[in-house]
Amino acid sequence: MRDTAGAATGLRERKKERTREALVEAAQELFLRKGYDATTIDEIVAAVEVSRRTFFRYFAGKEEVALARAMEFEGLFLTALATRPADEAPLTALRRAGSEVLLAVGDEPADGTGHEFLRMRRLIEDTPVLLAASLRNAMELERRMAKEIARREGLDPARDRRPALLVTLYHSVMRVSMDEWGDGEVLDAARLGRIVDAAWEDMGTLLGDRWTAGELRRA
Repeated sequence: MRDTAGAATGLRERKKERTREALVEAAQELFLRKGYDATTIDEIVAAVEVSRRTFFRYFAGKEEVALARAMEFEGLFLTALATRPADEAPLTALRRAGSEVLLAVGDEPADGTGHEFLRMRRLIEDTPVLLAASLRNAMELERRMAKEIARREGLDPARDRRPALLVTLYHSVMRVSMDEWGDGEVLDAARLGRIVDAAWEDMGTLLGDRWTAGELRRA
């Protein structure tokens, strides 16, 4: 006998996901064309031909839909980190989890995912309300990352600051790498991966040369 209930549930979930994706795409297109402040929720739902009530089933408001892609990437990263082998060193686990996410995005043409991500990143940085929300999300992400590193190492993050320090180091390298990637002409994931690798090499050099000599272990 066919599992008709299960099939119906699967169909509903796929429809919900398609609706959510359509709302995100419509919102981003409007934000990038008109600006965040000039775009209304009514315009977003009209573009997808759904009701405001449907919109609010998925998102609390414009701010949340504007940050939807960034939050998706964060979710992918946390999942990748949680599933890294237990015997990996913490920084290795962080770097390889990040690489997994970049591979999942894959190489895209100049007007593909990388281009969209970069344009939205610039919009967020240029829109005070979105920048503030993005910074709050980044702080929460760092806390969750530090908590996961502490769990892997059998530490209490409230008593051991090393997970938080390591996560801050990781995000510093990624932030500098993202800025450099955004300044270039080619916005593909492979290029970003090369920039990240080079940035880590520079960080390793920095931590061992005269810029930091004697300071990291000063009594």
